[in-house]
Amino acid sequence: MTYTIHQVEKMTGIPATTLRYYDKEGLLPFLGRRGSGYREFSELDLASLQIIQCLKTTGMSVGEMRLFSQWVSEGDSTLGKRYELFARRREAVERQIAELQKALEIIEHKCDYYRRAVEVGTEKHMLGKDKLPYAEEFLKSPDTADDSVKPS
Repeated sequence: MTYTIHQVEKMTGIPATTLRYYDKEGLLPFLGRRGSGYREFSELDLASLQIIQCLKTTGMSVGEMRLFSQWVSEGDSTLGKRYELFARRREAVERQIAELQKALEIIEHKCDYYRRAVEVGTEKHMLGKDKLPYAEEFLKSPDTADDSVKPS
């Protein structure tokens, strides 16, 4: 079964302009055309769109997605490259999840802090006593370290 761009837009929620962009960027290498020139999406194209959306969600660049699509077009000789690409992406997503989990713990801590402050009508009694999760890790992080800043 094949679908028009507007049917795919309705089915996936991906705007037709984005679908055209993906096609223009070479992310849908097997996308067919009808005799009239209109795009014709197959079940394979729908599966490709799901992968594209997944990779987009993980922060993969269009260039990397284009490279992946090119490798798919080249066939089985690129299976190893595709595996490595997805293995690296998995590692990146696992790091993102770990960082987001830490951020969630800090947000939960602050929600609890402000809930207690609202209950008593002030935060004065809690000032200076609010130890954030991961504070030591944050202060020792190479990303936040600046050798020119010395504690006073």
